[in-house]
Amino acid sequence: MRKLFINLAGILLLMVSSMSCAFAFFSDMSTSHWAYEQIKDLSEQSIVIGYPDGTFKPDENVTRAEFASMAIKALGQEHANVFQPIKFNDIDSTYWAYDAIQKAVYFELISNDGDSEEFRPEDPVSRAEALSIAVNSLTTEQISMSKAKAVLMKKYKDVNEIPEWFIITAGKAEILDMVASTPERRNYMDADRPATRAEVTAILNNMMIQAKLNPNAKLAEAMRKKTGDGYVIENSFVNGSIGTIPEGSVVPIKVGRGFSSQYSVRGEEFSAVADTNYVTRDKYILIYKGTQFKGIVEAVQKGKWFVRNGQLRLGTNIMTTPNDQNIILNSSGDVTVKKGKFMTWVRKVFKGEKIKFKQGSTVYVRLFRELKVDLTNGWVF
Repeated sequence: MRKLFINLAGILLLMVSSMSCAFAFFSDMSTSHWAYEQIKDLSEQSIVIGYPDGTFKPDENVTRAEFASMAIKALGQEHANVFQPIKFNDIDSTYWAYDAIQKAVYFELISNDGDSEEFRPEDPVSRAEALSIAVNSLTTEQISMSKAKAVLMKKYKDVNEIPEWFIITAGKAEILDMVASTPERRNYMDADRPATRAEVTAILNNMMIQAKLNPNAKLAEAMRKKTGDGYVIENSFVNGSIGTIPEGSVVPIKVGRGFSSQYSVRGEEFSAVADTNYVTRDKYILIYKGTQFKGIVEAVQKGKWFVRNGQLRLGTNIMTTPNDQNIILNSSGDVTVKKGKFMTWVRKVFKGEKIKFKQGSTVYVRLFRELKVDLTNGWVF
């Protein structure tokens, strides 16, 4: 049963891997395209996606709702919580991008001056709007209108056509090298022109680079690696904002029912929970308290006097995190009973130990695959 499950999991992972690779290359894209690398990188991260026919359509437009969703994904905040939603009179909670738009407002990517504004979700996002969202994700130095115009006039022939509200933001975008244009229009800001899919992808790529260095205040808090007390996984390690739980790590789970080597049967299902955080030595939270586990009894053998000790092994196969992410998790652990020196000697000589534990008992299981975790939001890879 376990081998079958592992084989199925392996096939699933190969399918996911193959799909990811397929999204990285499109039939209408060549390596000579000016935004090829950005489109390749962001499609591999599922921030931008192609069409069912295998094309990317780099010259098509992007709606305001689509761009808000892409921006939130690019910033890694698709799982953030917004507790005070803003009203728009042209979308409600049933709209497909409602949550992403709310997060874009919360993280101050999009300004909102009051209730009942229109968001215009199906309108194409203009270059000025896309660049404004990108710049709003950052903490930037203040510049004057005159400085912004001076910066823009060095490169752009249409400075006099740039809307006044966008001039300072455009100047900041140029200073930070965030502006992206098709080669034939690189000397034009084209502020009011709808942004193409290729331009949007390049702008998002530039935003991601800058946001890692100087995010705005709300993003900085959300992107901060979360810390707390808990069970220390000694061999875990951190690289940037990603924590790694290596294969072979042992973690405690609290089971939701009792088991015994004398009456439990192989294949019995069980559920369990992490009743504490799993953390690194530096207290970065890898797995949050409250994470749910599901699994089965993998092996059971009755204990008999003078013959053998009882055996009981539990294995988990699904982990559900507090942000509702389901992960295939291969882990297994033999249940043991704590005993003193005398009983240890008795068991060695006479054997016959019976394994029994109650609901709420802790079992330690060993992981058979590596887990990588985004320490800013608990997302598991």
